[in-house]
Amino acid sequence: MRDVITVATMRESDAHTIEQYIPSRELMGRAARGVYQAVNWHGRVAILTGGGNNGGDGYALAGILADEGISCTVYRVSEHFSEDGKFYHDQALEKGVPVCPYTGSEDFASFDILVDCLLGTGFSGPVRGLFRQAIQAINSARAYVVSVDINSGMHGDTGKGELMVKSDLTVTIGELKVGMFLGDAVWQIGKLAVADIGIRLVREDYFLAKPAEVVFPHTAFTLEGDQVVLMTPGEVEDLTKGGQTVPEVAQEIALRGQKLVRVLGKHSLVTDGYRTYFLEEGEYPTLLTVRGQ
Repeated sequence: MRDVITVATMRESDAHTIEQYIPSRELMGRAARGVYQAVNWHGRVAILTGGGNNGGDGYALAGILADEGISCTVYRVSEHFSEDGKFYHDQALEKGVPVCPYTGSEDFASFDILVDCLLGTGFSGPVRGLFRQAIQAINSARAYVVSVDINSGMHGDTGKGELMVKSDLTVTIGELKVGMFLGDAVWQIGKLAVADIGIRLVREDYFLAKPAEVVFPHTAFTLEGDQVVLMTPGEVEDLTKGGQTVPEVAQEIALRGQKLVRVLGKHSLVTDGYRTYFLEEGEYPTLLTVRGQ
């Protein structure tokens, strides 16, 4: 089984790891190395970067590609940098990587791979300005698209977004995010990989499992029993309140009814109210595991 976590858990775990174990700059370098290892690099590469740590991952990746003799160009959509992002931006420049401001008029037709490092898991709401233009340009290009950590524009807990990058491969950092199995994520993510960079989780939220491996220690129910309530994601979403996610609502229903709740769909889940599992039934994006160095 593999953990599937919320954005809040990822944020707290990241801060805990940085404070107790691994410097943030080292984590960013590991994330970039994990992305590098997950992709079959070929042809011309363009990396589109935002102003946060997701953009910093892109600058660190550009430096690795330069070291490996792979041609890439960085298009900077934001004028801002995180502290670690600025370090890897300057390092990429020293290695001769072209870093250009993105204007919205660029033509990506000549690129074979586009890397989306625009907006990370902390993003929510509508996409505006140059970020909107950049996502539209990525989606209209014919290149192979790699999203780093999460598809830009996608909410990390719900899988929803008014405008999102459609990727051929998403390399998420640390652990899978719950939104990657909900909402519209199934239509936006081709393949899904995990770059394990040494994040120490502060708690466990959900789990990814095959149906035969699912156990329910609190209820002793099975998926084949008659104590299973079947629901669609839409039915669960109709009951959401106060920003709850689909798994949280399903857990509440299961605890109240003392039954298993199974949410059907492309990425189905089942919960007994205490533990929630995302079921791997051959309908997921291909799941790979990439261990960063």
